[in-house]
Amino acid sequence: MSPPTGTDDGAAVPDGGTIVYDLAAECTADDVEEGARYRATVNGVVDYGVFVDLSEEVSGLVHSSNLLGAYEVGDDLVVELGEVRPDGDLSFEEVRLTDYEEEHVPHGTAADVTDLGGETGDTVVVEGQVVQIKQTGGPTVFQVRDGTGIVPCAAFEEAGVRAYPDVEMDDVVRVSGRAEERDGGVQVEVDSLTVLEGDEAAAVETELDEALAAAAEPTDIDPLVEWPAFEKLWDDLRDVATELRKTVLEGRPIRMRHHADGDGLCASVPLQVALERFIADHYEDGDAPQHLLKRLPSKAPYYEMEDVTRDLNFALEDRTRHGQKLPLVLMLDNGSTEEDTPAYRNLRHYDIPVVVVDHHHPDPEAVEPLIEQHVNPYLHGEDYRITTGMLCVELARMIDPDLTDDLQHVPAVAGLSDRSEAEAMGDYLDLASEKGYDESDLRDIGEALDYATHWLRYSSGEQLISDVLNVDSDDRDRHGELVDFLAEKAERDVEEQLDAAMSHVEHERLDNGAHLYQIDVENHAHRFTYPAPGKTTGEIHDRKVAETGDPVITIGYGPDFAVLRSDGVRLDIPRYVSELTEEVDGGGVSGGGHLVVGSIKFVSGMRDAVIEALVEKMADAELDEELGSSTALPEEV
Repeated sequence: MSPPTGTDDGAAVPDGGTIVYDLAAECTADDVEEGARYRATVNGVVDYGVFVDLSEEVSGLVHSSNLLGAYEVGDDLVVELGEVRPDGDLSFEEVRLTDYEEEHVPHGTAADVTDLGGETGDTVVVEGQVVQIKQTGGPTVFQVRDGTGIVPCAAFEEAGVRAYPDVEMDDVVRVSGRAEERDGGVQVEVDSLTVLEGDEAAAVETELDEALAAAAEPTDIDPLVEWPAFEKLWDDLRDVATELRKTVLEGRPIRMRHHADGDGLCASVPLQVALERFIADHYEDGDAPQHLLKRLPSKAPYYEMEDVTRDLNFALEDRTRHGQKLPLVLMLDNGSTEEDTPAYRNLRHYDIPVVVVDHHHPDPEAVEPLIEQHVNPYLHGEDYRITTGMLCVELARMIDPDLTDDLQHVPAVAGLSDRSEAEAMGDYLDLASEKGYDESDLRDIGEALDYATHWLRYSSGEQLISDVLNVDSDDRDRHGELVDFLAEKAERDVEEQLDAAMSHVEHERLDNGAHLYQIDVENHAHRFTYPAPGKTTGEIHDRKVAETGDPVITIGYGPDFAVLRSDGVRLDIPRYVSELTEEVDGGGVSGGGHLVVGSIKFVSGMRDAVIEALVEKMADAELDEELGSSTALPEEV
């Protein structure tokens, strides 16, 4: 039977915010205290009272003199712990409450995720949100986020069978279990896992939201160099740093897509290292960095459908096989143009967020409705001379300022790789000099990066690229030897290519006085080797600039593409592409780039018409001797 509902003199306790504790099954006598009130279940009836269970491990006697009613086995009542006797026996008395709040008591010591390393071997209690559910061949692993970090919690029903099947992603839970060392981190071996509801869940969610906002806030740093043009983008970078830190803390993976060239690597590698360290600092799973972050090079100067389809397929497979959230896609040194929008629309089918950090001439009206954040110097009246590598070094420092010494030379490598003529280049070169690099060393690093990336194709080349760039590399001597070898090999291959190609370069003088050089790189340069057509065109262009000292335009073309470079001529390649699309009927023109460097594509049967129309536009271009070209050339051509 149930406890009586009437009142007896001195027995009923009026509500005064009274708490009745409901112990988890695993709770022991260490989890109770004298004077507290508990939910109890009768497990035996004797002449002198009833025996009650508070949990599987906690039992005691309610003497008949302390009972307010008659009970049978299985009945529930509320008791107060009166005494813990020297022999460990517990003595209770029944209390009758007119109103009270019930609170679940898990077994163990409440602990933050970041403190679990000091609790190994002990039973702990973690409250947080489920951010991943992975079914293995053994236990079900719940990744649970509290206000300090994320910990794997392994629950076993039977091999390969889902434990706690009613628990879903984003549920707020209380986990009790033993903290154990596993694979270099800590894992909780689950004894109980309870979904919190109502006010209890709301209180935990509020704590989580406040902690997330604080932890996502980027580190307050000063830029590596004083540069007014750069300061315009500082707040945008802080917003991206906040978004990336928040993404990690929420348990969402990041797929980092970057242009496969020197500037793209100077942007992506520092950011990869910073994010991996941030993940390692907040996850108890030692494998979390490799599961949550992927760096992926893109050959094209935009987000190709081939790349986005692969990214989407991998993301959906990871969600199915590993219980991961769908990722955030981070575009670096790429992603600002209308050509990127079909890929973004494809991601939108699955509500996958996109963040772009780029320095190519943007199409904000086309792109920004499809992405979350967009950092680009053109949006603040600046241009490509602020390279993506320069931007992302600062972004990486906002995520992990301890990387600053490792990254001091990287902006100079980025600037030289992309031929930036930014006013801050001298300051960046001075910073690199402090780390023992002269300008020749930095150029060799850029050349070695280009050479390695060419042969890596679609592979990220994790450790190799880190060693070439000397970021997160543990052997400076090996770095130097590797750069010397790759740069020397690249120089030799370039010389062999130009020996074959230079005699086939055609020249004419345009009406505006600029030199125009053209070469059919498909038929008059080695194919399927280094340098690729884009790099070959750039090398020819550089030689002609040095040879003439005048404004120069160079076109390297193949059956259905053309690579464009200019020095001293104010081209507007994005505008030319837009106009040619309208003017050359059936040309199938697409492409883009900076004002003075870029590429276009067209159908092969219309090549002559497209290039002829393009040259006419170049002949009308304004000369500007201070305007130099960047080497951000599309590797795939």
